[in-house]
Amino acid sequence: MELGNVLLIGESGVGKSTLINAVLKKPETETGYGTTGTTKRLEIYRGEDVPFRVIDTIGFEPTFFQKTKAINAIKKWSKESAKKSEKKEAEEEDNRQIHVIWFCIEGTRRKLFRDSIRNMLRATHMWKSIPIIVVITKSYSNAERRENVKMVRDAFEKWGKTDRLKDVIPVVAAPFVIDEDNIIPPNGIDELINTTNDLMPEAIQLSKQDVEAYILTRKRAFAQGVIATSVVAGVTATAIPVPIADGALLSAIELAEIKAVSSIYGIKRDEKSKIFISTMVEVGTVSAVARSTISMLKTIPGINIAASIMNAIIGGSFVTLIGEAATYAFEQIYLGNKTLEDTDWVKKLMETKLADDLTVKVETAIRSLPAKPTVKEISRAIGDAFKK
Repeated sequence: MELGNVLLIGESGVGKSTLINAVLKKPETETGYGTTGTTKRLEIYRGEDVPFRVIDTIGFEPTFFQKTKAINAIKKWSKESAKKSEKKEAEEEDNRQIHVIWFCIEGTRRKLFRDSIRNMLRATHMWKSIPIIVVITKSYSNAERRENVKMVRDAFEKWGKTDRLKDVIPVVAAPFVIDEDNIIPPNGIDELINTTNDLMPEAIQLSKQDVEAYILTRKRAFAQGVIATSVVAGVTATAIPVPIADGALLSAIELAEIKAVSSIYGIKRDEKSKIFISTMVEVGTVSAVARSTISMLKTIPGINIAASIMNAIIGGSFVTLIGEAATYAFEQIYLGNKTLEDTDWVKKLMETKLADDLTVKVETAIRSLPAKPTVKEISRAIGDAFKK
């Protein structure tokens, strides 16, 4: 399949690698171009089922010497790539014609220096007619996003380059944990994929249906990332030697997890979603199911672990089940198969998830653990048990 090429430019530390992982499903390095710069190589990444590759360039460093090295490395690679394309010497899969430039800046810095744009334009001189998407990474709040988008557009206007600026897209490329009851989920990646696909030559573009199918797989992956983050919090909170008597230890974590998953699927925050989410949290109370699970485990030969570890595994398992149920529920709403009014359906879904094979999953996790497991080992064992 013929592929388009995206040139990724930005300063060091803005999160370019995290962005690549978020956009490309199972990214693999195809090849690279060596330099003596800080990162040493320009890497070419290809994912699954997406019509473009990403060329990750060397990040601009603060010092003039390092910055010049990075710019020169990109310019040299670009010249060689352009010559290959012109002479048609490259094989189809080695085509290096650039179709889109992603210019990454970090949203938390709140300021785009003119120098950053100048460096990007110098480095991409060979591709001066190529459209630019500015990707604002680590963009965690709506207020920040509005401010940063305006900042970028004003800066490009000052440079007289608004004709090349096709979009400004704030993103969060990986879950960001503020505290146990506040998780900012990945955001903006679907818009970036859609916009990039639209800017590709027509012969390369995916159909709207194919793009939607690909974006859905990314949403599922982002939801799994939120669940994994929440499980660690759940394991930590419930690793206590006394029995889990109620849902107080997990309710805040579960609520944050469900809200984060709902955001990934574009669920609006209104009264309907509030009732829907509340129903999920209420069913997720651990007391009765936890006591039943512990009683069952005590009858199984060979299960003899500390109460704190038992509680941690059960707590983490609850968080996993609720995250999986939330992912399925919100995906069904996203696809139009269910609505937020279907609270009876989601209640039954949650009850089924919590009752179905919980003891087996917990037992599987317990048997895979070392004698004195860490929080990380417990969390990994729970994840492995549910994958099986």
